[in-house]
Amino acid sequence: MPFSGLSERVAAIRETVGAAVKRGGHGQHVEIVAVTKTYGPEAVEAAWQAGLTTVGENRVQEALDKMAQVTVPVRWHLIGHLQRNKARHVERFDLVHSVDSVRLAQAVDEVGERRARPVPVLIQVNTTGEETKGGFSLTELADQVSVLGALGGLEVRGVMTMAPLGADEAMLRRAFRGAREAREVLQRHGLDAPELSMGMSGDFEVAVEEGATMIRLGTILFGARD
Repeated sequence: MPFSGLSERVAAIRETVGAAVKRGGHGQHVEIVAVTKTYGPEAVEAAWQAGLTTVGENRVQEALDKMAQVTVPVRWHLIGHLQRNKARHVERFDLVHSVDSVRLAQAVDEVGERRARPVPVLIQVNTTGEETKGGFSLTELADQVSVLGALGGLEVRGVMTMAPLGADEAMLRRAFRGAREAREVLQRHGLDAPELSMGMSGDFEVAVEEGATMIRLGTILFGARD
């Protein structure tokens, strides 16, 4: 049976998350985003049956294909890079995690203005200076927060970050604390921005200790990808 034992894994992860919240002392609610990229629509159905109501997809087209096949009422999050020429598709998502530049923010803003309803987004930040990852540095965010805050077609809900692959605990904490600082930049500018999307299958406990409100889990839920 595909994804057998998923409900038990979800229960165990929720216990682990609860303990990490206590250790971190931030007292936050943590939402599990089930990352279903490459797994097929049956993973979305299985996630729903296991009590997970939010799924994350990296690619727009893969997500749209699954949306056409899935009947359960999950919330769809776009967690991967969004090209500006595909910004129109954000209407299909409940939250976009990956607004990584002013130009992309402006493209998404046009969608929100056109439909007369702001698009909920997270601002992607790169807090460790990795050249292979996109996103605002803390300095860039401080410089551009006024521009982002003025875009009426966006509802800035917080920030997202990805820690470097293979990072040790000290680097993980540096990355995640930087995201927390980035959220404070948004909040000082008057944006509500309650969300911190950070932490994946290999590092979510540290992320939760550092205040994550959303963790993006794939392999720990569904097994290794082909």
